[in-house]
Amino acid sequence: MAKTPDFTKTMQDFMGNFPMDTSAFEAAFKNNAAFAEKMSKVALSAAEKSAEISSKWTTEALTKAGDMSAAKAEPADYGKSVTDFASASTELAAENMAAFAEVAKKVQMETVELMMAAGKEAGEDASAAVKKATDGVAKAAKAASK
Repeated sequence: MAKTPDFTKTMQDFMGNFPMDTSAFEAAFKNNAAFAEKMSKVALSAAEKSAEISSKWTTEALTKAGDMSAAKAEPADYGKSVTDFASASTELAAENMAAFAEVAKKVQMETVELMMAAGKEAGEDASAAVKKATDGVAKAAKAASK
């Protein structure tokens, strides 16, 4: 069998001849990871709250259904029971939809805050990079003119 040559040393030598400052890539990766972590926290918090609302809604609906399915003494009580269940279900739906809307509103606000903070940070980074590049060009021009 033929043995595949190991190009590790060759690639290290090759890349060593082209020095590169990777700090910008490292900083970008760290910033991206921090942003992703914050966004994940927002999403997971919303999912947790939504699950709590759904669970509470289900429990309350089942309790109301249990009340409705109980045996009644008078036939008219069955009609009243169904009407009460429908009324309670409508009220539960309105309350829980409002709770879901609050969760969505909170997620939206937190997301906008995170995006604005990330945009501000990116603007500051870009400004610093432009200033650094301008200073470098100015120094090079000054050195060339002497």
